[in-house]
Amino acid sequence: MKIDIHSHFMPRISQAEAAQLDPERAPWLKTEGRSGQIMVGDKPFRPVNDLLWDAEQRLAYLDEQGLDVQVMCATPVMFGYDQPVSRAMPWARLMNDKALEMTATAPDRLKVLAQVPLQDIDAACREASRAKKDGHLGVQIGNHVGPKDLDEEGLVTFLQHCAAEGIPLLVHPWDMMTDGRMKKWMLPWLVAMPAETQLGILSLILSGAFERIPTSLKLCFAHGGGGFAYLLGRADNAWRHRDIVREDCPSLPSSYVKRFYVDSAVFDDGALSLLVDVMGSDRVMLGSDAPFPWESSLLAQALVNTQHWRQRISRESWPVMPATFLEFSARTESAYASGIP
Repeated sequence: MKIDIHSHFMPRISQAEAAQLDPERAPWLKTEGRSGQIMVGDKPFRPVNDLLWDAEQRLAYLDEQGLDVQVMCATPVMFGYDQPVSRAMPWARLMNDKALEMTATAPDRLKVLAQVPLQDIDAACREASRAKKDGHLGVQIGNHVGPKDLDEEGLVTFLQHCAAEGIPLLVHPWDMMTDGRMKKWMLPWLVAMPAETQLGILSLILSGAFERIPTSLKLCFAHGGGGFAYLLGRADNAWRHRDIVREDCPSLPSSYVKRFYVDSAVFDDGALSLLVDVMGSDRVMLGSDAPFPWESSLLAQALVNTQHWRQRISRESWPVMPATFLEFSARTESAYASGIP
């Protein structure tokens, strides 16, 4: 079974609906035929197409890609972490309910992860539990809330809650660090986004947070873990030689790779090979980041046909990893089991 664990959606939210979150800065979707524009208030944010909101078009895309199941999650601009929880909680519930509506067309093939108001840990825990009960496979969160990284006490509490409740988590970079120097050419996405993901992982490792989080937590980082795999040797070297790196982290950073998964959205055969070398073949799951920003190419199909993927990920482990991580039902697995080509 070919399961894409990382793709995005955005429902047809009107400007009036978005105004309930924030009249000036909330995201909404402006559409014209099969094309659209994500708007933030009155300003264009990103051009998109109907793969983002149309379930029938998404199913056709899955067939084209050779995918059996695709897991969708919110476009990160939808998070609303900077809003009061009195607005962010109903917004998250609205987005989560609309996500389930999109899957109703083909519930065995389209799956969703919920979003939560992560700026309020109690509310986030409640919504994560509600969403899991209602049919979401898990939750997607951003890698930080304002200046708070994943090692912050409240965010660790949320991770502990998800471990206790059996709620898988996908961590997605967002709200990328920049001081204004990354002014064009998509540099925040190309430079800061991988750095944000690496920062999230190392925050959990070097702070000692992983020592306080149950090993049962199912945690996956998007985009191949950003720069983590490539720069892990640097972290290990620093841990060996600098006590300030070791002060809260009792073990070598590389020893924590079995505490989380990554997806395969690195878009390069050599990078994928390195990622499997570092993480192990049982910790890399297929993820396409569809439908942006690369919707015109058959990325998922190209990926599963790459030499390194076919050689390093076994027929047995590939469908099992995401199915186990996301607790797919036996009915779903048997309905679309097809193996690796």
